[in-house]
Amino acid sequence: MALMKRLAILAGAAGVVQSYARKNPEKVNQVVGKAATFVDEKTKGKYHSQLSGAVRKVGDATRPRPGH
Repeated sequence: MALMKRLAILAGAAGVVQSYARKNPEKVNQVVGKAATFVDEKTKGKYHSQLSGAVRKVGDATRPRPGH
């Protein structure tokens, strides 16, 4: 039962994050870019390609879709 409650809370939080990202794509992309740069510097580039891919996916997800 506790697991289902946690999953429901996570699903609700994911919906809120998704809504915020749609309304504020510039802020989201800026913060994600800064976070990726920070992690890239701290890991000395070890995960650069993975971080670049994640930043690209966030950019794709926040880009307005035609008709929306």
